[in-house]
Amino acid sequence: MTPQSPSPSETLDLILAHLLPLLLAAASTSVKALISRWRLVHSKLLLLQSSLSEASLARNSLSNPLFLDLVSSLHSTLQTLHSLSSRCLDPSLPTGRLLLQSDLDIATSSLTLHLQDLSLLLKSGLLSHKQDSPHAIVLPFPGPTSSKADIVLFIRDAFARLQIGNLDIKLKALDSLLELLQSDPAKLSPVVTAEGDVPVLLRLLDLSTHSHLIDRAAAVVSLLSTSSASSCHAVFNEGGLGPLLRLIESGSVTVRHRAAAAVEAITIDPARAWAVSAYGGITVLINACRSGSGSPSSLQSLVVSSLKNVASLEDVRIAIFEEGGIPVLVKLLASDNIDVQKSSTLCLWSLASAGGDEMCVAIIHESGLPRLLQLLYSSSDRELLENTLRAIHALSVIPSAAKSLSSSPLFFSRLAEFISRGGISNFSCQQIAASLVADLSPSDDIKKSMAPCMSPLVKMLEISKPVVMQETASRALVSLLDVKSNRKELVRDEKSMTRLVKMLDPCNDQVSKRPVVSVVLALTSIGGNGARKRLMETGANQFLQQLAESEVAGAKKALQRLSGSRLKNLFLLGRS
Repeated sequence: MTPQSPSPSETLDLILAHLLPLLLAAASTSVKALISRWRLVHSKLLLLQSSLSEASLARNSLSNPLFLDLVSSLHSTLQTLHSLSSRCLDPSLPTGRLLLQSDLDIATSSLTLHLQDLSLLLKSGLLSHKQDSPHAIVLPFPGPTSSKADIVLFIRDAFARLQIGNLDIKLKALDSLLELLQSDPAKLSPVVTAEGDVPVLLRLLDLSTHSHLIDRAAAVVSLLSTSSASSCHAVFNEGGLGPLLRLIESGSVTVRHRAAAAVEAITIDPARAWAVSAYGGITVLINACRSGSGSPSSLQSLVVSSLKNVASLEDVRIAIFEEGGIPVLVKLLASDNIDVQKSSTLCLWSLASAGGDEMCVAIIHESGLPRLLQLLYSSSDRELLENTLRAIHALSVIPSAAKSLSSSPLFFSRLAEFISRGGISNFSCQQIAASLVADLSPSDDIKKSMAPCMSPLVKMLEISKPVVMQETASRALVSLLDVKSNRKELVRDEKSMTRLVKMLDPCNDQVSKRPVVSVVLALTSIGGNGARKRLMETGANQFLQQLAESEVAGAKKALQRLSGSRLKNLFLLGRS
């Protein structure tokens, strides 16, 4: 008849009452060989005795399945140590020193791990919580009415199982955490990072970990990173960016997508952007964007968004340039995914506007300008159009790009649309378009074709915020008024002329005077007699007199032109 195995309670009593005292005595006085190693074992046994006694007094320790498994493992390790102590009684070590030393080191390591697990259980408070069943895999899932204490205990239990349990227990613990987070991500993510052990989760992202564990751990970390600012910060602070970047590089498609979502969330904060380059992540992100890499457009969208987030840093822009990122970003402009296009255009704008002429030339060399123009002509998405305009404007500082743009009637026709439509939701596009009109050098014919834009540009002069809007509108008008027919056209526009004069009124403090005076000067240039007469009739000279006395730039010159026109008229009347 097979002898019955002792119960967990009996095993615990055997350890505390028999094995531990026996080993403590052997480690301190009986052993004659490997004494320094046994001293280390003795210190760990004393700690075990104290912790195990504390655990045995816990109300529900013997109903906790993790503790029961630990007691069984401890019993086996302590029996091994007892056997090894017997072999160390003879200082001559007849069984061999090296083998015995290796066996003792292995047993000591096992004892250390048991101590860590026991300490974890004691700190978690799980041994004082009553389990519904000693065979339960996890605590009951918290319901809508569960208290915060119940949720915290559930989280601690899940993290304890992640560290102590076998593969099946760890998978179920991750499933529990995932289900908990999905029930209310914004509310529960900060609780999980505060009460759980984030480094434990991040260690599961190691590529040497079981693939199922990586998949579930990546899902949890992704939720933590994307659900709240505090939990995202916790993931970053515990070193999560490095493992996540490695997963983007080498994980399965699903894992790569989850890791990319986490990285995109982490890089939203400019204060964390530097770390991507520090971890060598620029190369990883660029490779994930390359065509033919097997990356779905949804993954490319997250990855290129991360690049866009970090491209504001000079070191990152240099890394993108040196790692061959510009050809990749230009190709992404043709993506079927509009989010990919938005992030690509923003990233190219950042490179072109702050990266210097070298990067602008590189973008143009990769046919970036024609592809941006294609987006400008074909897209109807306001955000994408704004991003595209910004990128084109940044490239226009290069002479070859400026020449190409200046000679394109189609391009200026599109700019005219942005200026004419304007509107509160489209101020940015209107301003960029006006700036391009001012900065480029189109032919007189193209300027004539843009005459309908002058009235909207005059209205832009009335917009007080941002102040740059008035200056931009003024410069664009001055450029268009260089053509005589456009000056005549504006003079015939009574509403626009009335607006201009009202904006000259010093009492109208909503409008900066210098940009308006610049337009008046352009109107009254050579051959502008009709404009001078119209301005005089509407009383502009009185306002210009006051502005000249206030030393507003250009006001004195404009007043002289009007006064010259008035004297000429008086002279002609006198002769008649």
